[in-house]
Parts: sequence; structure tokens; C-alpha cells
Amino acid sequence: MPHDHTVDILIPARNEAQALPPLLAEIDRSIVRRIVVVDNGSTDATAEVATAAGCTVVPCPAPGYGNACLAGLAFMQNDPPDIAVFLDGDRSDHPDHLPELIEPIIAGTRDFVLGSRTRGRADKGSLTVTQKFGNRLATSLMRLFWGFRYSDLGPFRAIRWDSLQSLHMSDRNFGWTIEMQIKAITEGLRIAEVPVNYRNRIGTSKISGTLSGVVRAGYKILFTIFKYKFFRPSLKSSTQDSHT
Repeated sequence: MPHDHTVDILIPARNEAQALPPLLAEIDRSIVRRIVVVDNGSTDATAEVATAAGCTVVPCPAPGYGNACLAGLAFMQNDPPDIAVFLDGDRSDHPDHLPELIEPIIAGTRDFVLGSRTRGRADKGSLTVTQKFGNRLATSLMRLFWGFRYSDLGPFRAIRWDSLQSLHMSDRNFGWTIEMQIKAITEGLRIAEVPVNYRNRIGTSKISGTLSGVVRAGYKILFTIFKYKFFRPSLKSSTQDSHT
């Protein structure tokens, strides 16, 4: 898939030494300029495995998915790509869908493309009952409040770098994905979804694998939705977002 756009992948990773080798082996390096793995306080060999696979490793000891993404973006700011792709490090996503995510952006018809697991094929057990319910609730509320119909909060997504900068992303943990989706609507980005397949992750989930993680993630997602609907923080002031 030859193109003139630079594409960097950002992978937040916490204790993913087992999952990273098969995941990274599936990425078509001819499409990607750089893979940035953010080591989010791992206690295993995540950093060493990523380095051995030719990735750039950025340390981020402060826990939190959003913290990891922000650390990766801060590093990438020095030599930014045209397109940033977010991909989980647990091998639940299928990197072979990467061309489908970036094609509409390369074509100039979209600014933000979300990989929808609910429109693709999810292996049995890969999405928990709680995740499915949370997805439906969050996407229904976004449709009600902003009139845009998402089908998922999937982590596998691509966005133009300048569009991403305009969102002033700030969430430091569980609200990152939905913050991006809400701001993409309110900032008028051209949004598309493409179906992506999903499989059971390697290892244990840091969120859906524990009751406390599910509760905290659910609370933060709802908190983020209502914050941007009823309190409407300005984009720039929202960079001072709390660490809740």
C-alpha cells in the first residue's frame, strides 16, 4: 500500500512481554514508519522485548492508559507523523486491518477512523458482557447528546496528527478513548468506522479482568460523557483534567 503519508503506531503496554512478539510480527512494516511502545510501569521484560523487535520504547511509570498515550504523543511531537495509529499491546486487535483504517485518511476524506469491533467479528469471550453493555450505553448516550452514531469504543484507531493536536487530549486513564470520540464530534472532524476483528487477549486484562477495574472504567466513561455534555470544558482548559 504505497503512500506519501508517514504513519506511526503508538502501543501502550503494561506487562505485555508475552503478547508483543506475535503482535509486532503481524504489523506490516512497509506501511509504518515507526512503532512507539510506551512501557507503562511494566514489571516484566516488555521494554526489552519491544526494543529487540525494533520498536522505540518510551518509559511512563505513572499508571494509566491515558498517561501512556500522552507520554507517547509527547515523544512523537519531536518528529510527528502524518497519521497516528493507536493499537493495544495485548494482541486482541488485528493489525492486518491497518490499511483499512488509514486509507480514508490518506485519501483525504476522513480525519479520524475508528476500528469497530461490534461491526467486525469478535471471538467468543473476547468482549465481556460488561464491555458489551458499557459499549451500548456509552454509544447510545453519545448519539443522544451529540447526534453521532458510534458503534464501539474500540482502542484500534487512526487519526490525522494535526486533527489529534486540535483535540487537546487530556484524560489520564480509562476515559481516553471516549474523550477522543466526543471531541472528534464537537470539533467537527470527519469520522468513519471500519469493521475490525477482535480476539481473546494474551494475558490478563488490567480493566475488564477485575471487578474494581470494570467499576472504575465504567464510572470514568460516564463521568467523561456528562462532563463534556453539561459542563463543556474548553478544549485547552481540559488539558488540566483531573487524574480521576
